[in-house]
This record gives sequence, C-alpha cells and structure tokens, in this order.
Amino acid sequence: MNAPVPQPLAGLRVIEFTHMVMGPTCGMLLADMGAEVIKIEPVGGDRTRTLLGAGAGFFPMFNRNKKSIQLDLHRPEGAEAARRLCATADVVVENFKPGTMEKYGLDYASLSEANPRLIYAAHKGFLPGPYDHRTALDEVVQMMGGLAYMTGRPGDPIRAGTSVNDIMGGLFGAIGVLGALLQRGITGRGMEVQSALYENNVFLVGQHMLQYAVTGKPAAPLPARDNPWAVYDVFTVKDGEQIFLAAVSDAQWTKFCGVLGLADLQAEPELATNNLRVVQRPRLLRAIAERIAHLSAAELAARMEQAGLPFAPIRKPEDLYDDEHLLATGGLADVTLPDGARAGQKVKTTLFPFTLAGQRLGVRLDPPKAGEHSRELLRSAGYEPAAIDALVAQGVAA
Repeated sequence: MNAPVPQPLAGLRVIEFTHMVMGPTCGMLLADMGAEVIKIEPVGGDRTRTLLGAGAGFFPMFNRNKKSIQLDLHRPEGAEAARRLCATADVVVENFKPGTMEKYGLDYASLSEANPRLIYAAHKGFLPGPYDHRTALDEVVQMMGGLAYMTGRPGDPIRAGTSVNDIMGGLFGAIGVLGALLQRGITGRGMEVQSALYENNVFLVGQHMLQYAVTGKPAAPLPARDNPWAVYDVFTVKDGEQIFLAAVSDAQWTKFCGVLGLADLQAEPELATNNLRVVQRPRLLRAIAERIAHLSAAELAARMEQAGLPFAPIRKPEDLYDDEHLLATGGLADVTLPDGARAGQKVKTTLFPFTLAGQRLGVRLDPPKAGEHSRELLRSAGYEPAAIDALVAQGVAA
C-alpha cells in the first residue's frame, strides 16, 4: 500500500486573485503541496475559462486543487467579502495590472494592516522601475528580452512554443512564498513577494549574456549557433520520420560509429576529437545523414538506447498521452473538465515534475466550476446564511 502523498502546506489558506497562467501557476503549486487555495473569480467566472485555440487548456491545466468563489469586486459588498476572506488567509496571490488591487483595498499595504502575518505574492509584467506601467505578455517579454531572438532563425524571431515566462514566473513567485513562510516562522510577520515576466525572461537568457561577457562574441540564435558538439542534430530518415541524435564526447563518438556502422568515419584523423569534428561538422552531418537515411526512427532509437547514447524521437504534445514512461511513473492524472462542450468529461493532465517522499503530488480537487464553493467560503468568512442569500440575490456573489 502506497504511503499518503505528503502535503507539507496542509492547513495553509491561500486567496488567489488571478487569471490566465502566471498567477494560477503559483497557486497551483501551493495547492498541490496541500494548501487550501481559494480562487476569487468575477461573477460569471474567470474569462480564462472560455478562451479558444491555444488558450483552451489554460484553465483546466492551472487550476486543479482549488476552490472557487464568485464575487463582484466592483461592488463595495463584494470587495468587503474579499477583504474578509483575506483576513483569514496566510497567503494572497494576484497577477493584475499595477494599481488594480489598491482600488479595492486588496493590496499588500491595506491587507497587512489587519493581517500582519500575511504573505502577499504579486505577479507582474515588470518589477518596479521604468517599465512597470507597461502591459506585458509572455510574447512581449520574449521579444524584448532576447528569447525570441535566440529561438528563431536569424532575422526571424519566434516565441518559445509554450508559456515559459508565465509558468516559470508563477513558480518563482511560489518559491518566494515558501521562503517568506520560513521567515514568518522566525519573525511572526509576513512580507510582500514580487515576481515578474520580464525579469524571468532575462534570467532565462542570462547564460547567453554571460557567454558574451566571457567571450566578447554575441550569442547566435540557436538554429545558427556555433555548436560545441559535432553530432547534435535532427536527422530525417526512412519514410520521412525525424529523430534527434547526439554524441557529445569522444567515447560517445566511438560508440556512435560502432552501432551505426561508421568505422571509416571513426578512422579519419580529421575526426579524431570532438573539436576537430566540430570544424568538419557540415561535411560530417551530411555523411551521417546519407548513411542512416534507410533506417527507421524506431530502429535508430533501439540502437542508440542499447548503446547508452542520447537520442529523442520528434513528437507532438498529444503523443505524450501514450508515453510509456509517463504512464508507468504516474506523471499524468485524471481531472474532470469544468467548462465548455466537454464539461464533465475526464482527461489527463500533467503533474509537477518532482516527488516528495517518493510520491507525485496528485489531484485532490478537480478544476472547480465557477462559484462552486461560494457559500461554503462565505460561511468560513463569518457570513450568516441570510447574509449569503442577500449577496447572491443582489448579484454580488454567485
């Protein structure tokens, strides 16, 4: 029998004023680790629930293990209910434009007066400074922060293929919260934590900045980079399949030649070391591609795996639902969709990529329906049943 999944944040209450990806990611990490996370949505629900296209997966992906309450913060009674909930909280998470939370008395300065133990995690586009008034998106900071330049071909900047800054920005916010919780255990006081998309992006490209500082040579976009390894590329093989193959040391090169029948290449003095092979890289890659073009990707994968060499089939996100490793290790978990044409259906979602005491942090609560826990949460904030009925009747809560 499996041991219970650790919940190191059990007993912690988190109030979340978030939408889209960045703030919800922070709240989800805290929720997966056992915190009670309460998502405050506008009456009618978080608009993220109804996004189309590339946004269709945002809400069910980043809002598991949370409760939902709908409040109209534009109404004084709704803002008061939110403040009363925050007075019961250990942590508040938000990711709205600068100045938004102050309008409702939900900023750190206001809330910490009544609750000095409060930890407040603000997720913004930019940390305070000359840019902090700007509206930021993941794509915006990727373009201005060098990541799109590094991802695309020269002259063709392309954003990364997922919401890297939103997701990592939320994780950095959660890391800050965990540090603040430890500090609160010592001092008894909370603090404000800030995380930002732009600064996250700059951190991601820091290795390329340091490359320039160390070498004096600007980093080239990855598709055109000076590769430090000779065999490190995608090859097109039988039936048009593609596979990534690599040999990043002289020992791996010897094995690579052995399993692919490239003894003549291995014998060339001009290819004896990795640095020599890098000089010969265009010629070498063409020769390898010609020699392996008749092999299937599956056969190449089997040979590489048997030899302990790095390789990767080229797959699409939907292919990962059938990945034997993810299925065997519990990396996917069921959630019930709360919205849309498939509401009520179960689908697989991805879990955080770490274990505690050998256990993956799973799904305790499905992504909530809008306002699913409103009455329960208003009672926890001290509202009597009649007062709750009145808030609902007035459209302040739902």
